[in-house]
Amino acid sequence: MYKLAYSIFVMKKNTKLRWLLQSAGGLILTGAGLSLAIDAGITKMQGGEWFWYGTGALVVFQAGLCCVIDSVRYKNLK
Repeated sequence: MYKLAYSIFVMKKNTKLRWLLQSAGGLILTGAGLSLAIDAGITKMQGGEWFWYGTGALVVFQAGLCCVIDSVRYKNLK
């Protein structure tokens, strides 16, 4: 537990690292969510079960966008 608390403290101090990790992770989530949403659309066209799969894809996509947008505030902090 101590190491987790320390790593969070270090992450708050090192804003460039936080910006880099959060923006890269957000871009990965955004791309993955978009790919899943396209796959859900193809599944819908083929007559398969798509609703929950597509909903989950949109959640992943939106989480990625939120991470990327939120990471901007850490880019220029010292």
